[in-house]
Amino acid sequence: MNLNKTVLVTGGNKGIGLEVTRNFLAMGCRVIAVARNFEGCDLPDVTNLIKKSFDLTQVEAIPELIAELGGIDILINNAGVMHSLPFDQYPADKKNSILRLNIEAPVALIREVSQYMVSQGCGRIVNVASVAGHIGHPDLWYGITKAGLINVTKSFAKLLGPKGIVINAVAPGPVETDMLHVIPEARKTFIKQIVFTGRFAKPEEVATAIVWLATESPDYINGTCIDINDGSYLR
Repeated sequence: MNLNKTVLVTGGNKGIGLEVTRNFLAMGCRVIAVARNFEGCDLPDVTNLIKKSFDLTQVEAIPELIAELGGIDILINNAGVMHSLPFDQYPADKKNSILRLNIEAPVALIREVSQYMVSQGCGRIVNVASVAGHIGHPDLWYGITKAGLINVTKSFAKLLGPKGIVINAVAPGPVETDMLHVIPEARKTFIKQIVFTGRFAKPEEVATAIVWLATESPDYINGTCIDINDGSYLR
């Protein structure tokens, strides 16, 4: 498949976002990877890749960012953070940063990129939520933001679906990325015991689902959230 599309991937420098970026580059897309920094980032130096350093917690600057980048055909809201702190020992700055990065930034990005998508009569958006958004999480604010992102997906699908925009989410369980390091060992052991295959997801597995939703999935799949948890949450 060779797509003549411009794709914006947040958190495109590592983990799931890195795999998503690689997939879209291989498909011939023009990819804009947004991250705080790209130190040690294993991305090729190719003409169809733009590495944009930007702090997405600076939500007020997102309209200017999108105006600078131009029209976006596909948005992947992947950037996120988890602190794994007790709910009664959560510093205000940590709470504010997780709310801004995990929920306010995706909303602002959808608001801004959808203007171009509406003008074109088409566009695709995929939000990276988490199983935590369905079942709750020891990091209370992480769970809240991921549940919120699932609701954002459904709400924007109602608003933008009639205008030709397809917006879905994925809700992975723990994935073999840097974020895995902040999960306590006892919880990681428990999770491996309740999944079918006794392992965590690989970034490329989640990326494959994201890219499918952003490219090949039927238009009639809109406003939904695909579970990627290997049986840890069956419904």
